[in-house]
Amino acid sequence: MHRLRTTFARLRPLTAAQTAQRLSRGLRTFQPTRCPNESVAAEPFLNGTSSNYMEEMYYTWLENPRNVHKSWDIFFRNANAGALPGAAYQSPPPLSRTSQGIASVQALAGGQVNVEKLVEDHLAVQSLIRAYQVRGHHIAKLDPLDISCVDFDDAPCAVGFQNVEFSRYKERLCKLAAGGFYGLAESDLDKVFRLPTTTFIGGNESVLPLREIIRRLEAAYCQHIGVEFMFINDVEQCQWIRQKFETPGVMQFSLEEKRTLLGRMIRSTRFEEFLQRKWSSEKRFGLEGCESLIPALKTIIDRSSQSGVESVIMGMPHRGRLNVLANVIRKELEQIFCQFDSKLEAADEGSGDVKYHLGMYHKRINRVSDRYITMSLMANPSHLEAVDPVVQGKTKAEQFYCGDTEGKRVMSILLHGDAAFAGQGIVYETFHLSDLPSYTTHGTIHVVVNNQIGFTTDPRMARSSPYPTDVARVVNAPIFHVNADDPEAVTYVCKVAAEWRNTFHKDVVVDLVCYRRNGHNEMDEPMFTQPLMYKRIKKQKGVLQKFVEKLIAEEVVTTQEYEEEVARYDKICEEAYTRSKDEKILHIKHWLDSPWPGFFTLDGQPRSMSCPSTGISEDELLRIGNVAASVPVQDFTIHGGLSRILKGRANMVSQRVCDWALGEYMAFGSLLKDGIHVRLSGQDVERGTFSHRHHVLHDQNVDKRICIPMNHISPDQAPYTVCNSSLSEYGVLGFELGFAMASPNALVLWEAQFGDFHNTAQCIIDQFISSGQAKWVRQNGIVLLLPHGMEGMGPEHSSARPERFLQMCNDDPDVFPKVSEDFAVHQLYECNWIVVNCSTPANYFHVLRRQILQTFRKPLIVFTPKSLLRHPEAKSSFDDMLPGTHFKRVIPEDGPAAASPDKVRRVIFCTGKIYYELTRERKNRGMDDTVAIVRIEQLSPFPFDLMKAETDRYLNADLVWCQEEHKNQGYYDYIKPRLRTTITNTRTIWYAGRESAAAPATGNKQTHLTELQRLLDTAFDLKAFSGKP
Repeated sequence: MHRLRTTFARLRPLTAAQTAQRLSRGLRTFQPTRCPNESVAAEPFLNGTSSNYMEEMYYTWLENPRNVHKSWDIFFRNANAGALPGAAYQSPPPLSRTSQGIASVQALAGGQVNVEKLVEDHLAVQSLIRAYQVRGHHIAKLDPLDISCVDFDDAPCAVGFQNVEFSRYKERLCKLAAGGFYGLAESDLDKVFRLPTTTFIGGNESVLPLREIIRRLEAAYCQHIGVEFMFINDVEQCQWIRQKFETPGVMQFSLEEKRTLLGRMIRSTRFEEFLQRKWSSEKRFGLEGCESLIPALKTIIDRSSQSGVESVIMGMPHRGRLNVLANVIRKELEQIFCQFDSKLEAADEGSGDVKYHLGMYHKRINRVSDRYITMSLMANPSHLEAVDPVVQGKTKAEQFYCGDTEGKRVMSILLHGDAAFAGQGIVYETFHLSDLPSYTTHGTIHVVVNNQIGFTTDPRMARSSPYPTDVARVVNAPIFHVNADDPEAVTYVCKVAAEWRNTFHKDVVVDLVCYRRNGHNEMDEPMFTQPLMYKRIKKQKGVLQKFVEKLIAEEVVTTQEYEEEVARYDKICEEAYTRSKDEKILHIKHWLDSPWPGFFTLDGQPRSMSCPSTGISEDELLRIGNVAASVPVQDFTIHGGLSRILKGRANMVSQRVCDWALGEYMAFGSLLKDGIHVRLSGQDVERGTFSHRHHVLHDQNVDKRICIPMNHISPDQAPYTVCNSSLSEYGVLGFELGFAMASPNALVLWEAQFGDFHNTAQCIIDQFISSGQAKWVRQNGIVLLLPHGMEGMGPEHSSARPERFLQMCNDDPDVFPKVSEDFAVHQLYECNWIVVNCSTPANYFHVLRRQILQTFRKPLIVFTPKSLLRHPEAKSSFDDMLPGTHFKRVIPEDGPAAASPDKVRRVIFCTGKIYYELTRERKNRGMDDTVAIVRIEQLSPFPFDLMKAETDRYLNADLVWCQEEHKNQGYYDYIKPRLRTTITNTRTIWYAGRESAAAPATGNKQTHLTELQRLLDTAFDLKAFSGKP
């Protein structure tokens, strides 16, 4: 009886005075209006049994008024309008259903119904539910240390309440819901509300009391998991996440699952403890404080394997790397342990790298899915997050080669540190590749090991956002924050992350909120800078200890079973440690992350040390040239200016010559015809920065209709990929480097919009491209196209900074190498990269084809021209591209001076565009017989043999190096010592060029021309160096 009375009292509307009073306070809270002392004489039909029936009818009516008889509908509407129970009842309408009878029955209801109040209350509950969905993560118990300094000034939160007591409920919800708590008061806690379709907390129930609604929302959003997803602008995705976290009982684990999780926690924890016991004074960047990372990764991999994933490419920083190698990739423990032996002799395979930078490749059976899965952990430098785009590029390549257009078979996992994830701009660049057609990997799972500290820097000093993961919001990636001291919560979140990626093929972030038990490394003292934090950490019970105590209390395992499992793994480690002492040599190749099966011999050597001719037949040149000059699609309208360009190409083909763009077309087309995939990427590469390439034609009348003639060369050709990139150098170059890692049978090129733009990708160039093979025994054939030349365009668009690339070349300037058969190929094999500055389209054609035809892979740096793209003299005959022709490392003088070398007074060595200005000046001065001009096309490795032949030919001549760059830039500092070694220091190498300067070029056109004329005068003044020592 009391329950029924309170039910009616709860529905009673506020008086006008109460409403005015409430509005004046600015909050929609209402005062209790129950009347427990009112007489129930007016309700003679009620007794203990009927009140239960009455309440059941009321709940049914709340669900849908049509689910009850019309008389019950009127009764409840009248009660809601404020009528006492006795007055609320009206007899059913007579069978005659006269309009007068119906009107009389509904008179009271029609006069007093307050549907608005009922709607407002339900809207309040809906708003409350949304508040938890939007801000629940603010008050979740995410920090295992309970010292989090996350600043939510713009989105207030409060701490701690579990029992839905109004004294704490009011304060908590007032702050959780930015505009108050929507008019809900303590008196409403037992009121039943119908749940909106935007929540799954009801499970199979569609109505719940407010108290239970709050309890379930607390359980879903405010415990050890904080779900950040309401910024996503896709309803289906939001509903999917709500269902995964709100449905009652979703986080239930079977006994077997708990035992498996315990076993993984034991391996993760005891591995670190074993290393600490054996090598306490060694840096290893252990995982202590985030041991749940290992079961997290294994859960992701298990779930993904069950969904059909066959290959996982991973990138991660140094923290926890050895543990991941041991317990996720399953690298042999003895191979890891022997890395700690300082007495091991390094194999002669390069410089090597520290153990916590090395990668690994391994194929094994996944025990959960019972399917084979290939695991690849990419080697990486200390430069945090630099490996991110490299991983994405390799993932994209593997998807491409196996025809995985939706990312169902190959996926990537990226691990991050909290400080780097927030601080490194490459994270943002990589995220913005995630949904671009030619760069998407169809979803990456990001796992952030959130130590809540960066080296010695607190988060409050390290980022401006509340979370380190906020950067992920730019691509609508859901973010799952989880307390890493709760392995079950971690496991569940990772399971959901894997299912999200498999369902939507979009990025997702798992934020493991943990701590770092030691300093930045095991030798570091963290108490200097974080004394209070580390006092707390020293008192913190280990996650394994807490977890096993929980499982023992739940009778999942016994203490004896736990101890036996620990002893079993400790024995495995000890046995591996014993075997590691038998290792005598440290082989870097055992840590290769990207093997190329079948490309090398079994011992990793090239199958041949010779390179065939890079020329092709005339028929093939004509066929490719005709495609380049055509539109191979019917009813396709191109731009009028492009019609003239294609006509010009046709004329060149008929004349058997090609310019720079056509020479590139010949190289790409011939490789494609032979089944070699070609991928050209970079800013505006489809048309070309200088409007010379036009590899993608656009229909002038149909939006987004394009034609790529290069894909119409041959029916069985390889596909050609040409793609404009985002306005990023660091991220895109890293991506293309990763793409080139996947297979040696592809020509992968990245072109800078202007050559000097590569400096924003310097980290990829320095840490991966120039030194990658030496550190990680990993060959790569990526090509960098860097437009270069002093054209009077100012300091920013002139120099590709060749001096930087040449400074990183590994050949010795003071040693003349022993010349033998196939000397040029041996030089290429032993160098760390190849640097060229081609002056003819034919040589550009050959050097691109040589990248594929040689039996090993080296990065190729090409300083490409700008003005030469349309220079009338910068054209090559088909004769220079026919079978039997090769790339010319040096192009000697072929004019009158070559016919009479004894009469030559000066030899000018140069490279690139300056050659054409020198020949023009020589002709204008009539010095064709007395001055020879020699072009060095391959700068590194330096062509010692050919340069010796040239210097020996002109024994009576001055030797001059001429360049258009400033003296402290360009090639001079690289060329001079090598030329001196070539001539055994018996002659002087003179310099003709611009003087030293801070900027690469002047911004004044007149000054540019004056400087150019001055260097030309010096180059051709035969007395310029007279009297100089």
